[in-house]
Amino acid sequence: MATTDFKETAHAVTAETVMGLLGTRPRLLALGEPTHGEDALLEVRNELFRRLVEQEGYRWIAIESDCMMGLVVDDYVTSGVGSLDQVVERGISHGWGTSAANRELVRWMRAHNEGRPASERVRFAGFDGPLEITHAESPRQALTALHGYLAAWVDADLLPCDAETLDRLLGADDRWTDPAAMLDPSRSVGRSPEAEQLRLLADDLVALLDAHTPHLIAQTSREEWDRARLYGRTAVGLLRYHYWMADPSPSRMTRLVGLRDRMMAENLLAIADRGPVLVYAHNAHLQRAKSSMRMGGLLLKWWGAGAIVNAHLGEEGYAFLATALGTIRHQGVDAPSPDTLEGLLYALPEDRYIVDAPRLAIALGDRRLAPRVSPYFGYAPLDPTHLGGIDGIVFFKDVPQS
Repeated sequence: MATTDFKETAHAVTAETVMGLLGTRPRLLALGEPTHGEDALLEVRNELFRRLVEQEGYRWIAIESDCMMGLVVDDYVTSGVGSLDQVVERGISHGWGTSAANRELVRWMRAHNEGRPASERVRFAGFDGPLEITHAESPRQALTALHGYLAAWVDADLLPCDAETLDRLLGADDRWTDPAAMLDPSRSVGRSPEAEQLRLLADDLVALLDAHTPHLIAQTSREEWDRARLYGRTAVGLLRYHYWMADPSPSRMTRLVGLRDRMMAENLLAIADRGPVLVYAHNAHLQRAKSSMRMGGLLLKWWGAGAIVNAHLGEEGYAFLATALGTIRHQGVDAPSPDTLEGLLYALPEDRYIVDAPRLAIALGDRRLAPRVSPYFGYAPLDPTHLGGIDGIVFFKDVPQS
């Protein structure tokens, strides 16, 4: 197939071209990245979000970051609580608070909101669980926040326990965050008698929250009730995650990566009720196809958050734009082979553009593209067999060093 056969599917990356490709405004517009830590990709995300806010009525951005800490950023952009440097460092997890592009996103959101009514303010959310590749956080913050909210507004005799009981069962936080537990299930406290009791209490607290929804929204606000629901989802999700960290079976890691994406999906579905939302995370979390990766010699396969959300919201409620790259020379990723999907896109003269993925699939016909193999573990090329589940491909020819 000649390059000219699909050249007409390539367009500048703007809000107008994105909406033109989709034909409708989805509740969740997901923009994936194939590698982390490259500010050039985040700068395009920032510009797209600004234009979606100004031209398409978007009010939320959700990124792959700790959902609990994301509340710190949201408080800052909506009401100016804290300082920009402190908020970005504390409120964006995985070490990405040091990114200049992430800092600029938060700065712009705060500036945009200054003097605007609440209905016109842009909002920030982290939608990842309080998890890292090395450990999971203690459920203390989420559990105690949920308990505190309910204790303030529900009769004390309806609570399944008091705050002192929660504190005793939780114990020291470093018991939960021991990094050795990720590789050694015997080091996890997730199946201890205290953890088992906490799982039951968390379930009861969430049930109490749901049962008193009319009273709680009337006495507090929809905003505070939504936050309490986030506390509940996070507490239950973390306790479940810790339980399976203690599992010695061969399926342990597959289950854990799946549970993480399930937590992501739950958070995205909750945010979708308040959308429309631009979602930003790794392609593997947002794609419709089943996700996979190698970890410690094991091939793990699981359904990512995007696949789960797409199943709930359908094609009109969820859209997925994948990002693909030509080179990342500072990471040893040189020009792609012409017989790969990235090689095909690399042949176009533009430095940065978006491709209509369904039209590209039609143009390819029966031609089979070779999968690209990356010499850099931190970059995951697009699987050409996933093309049918992608609405658009944002392509960067050459990624400069941040």
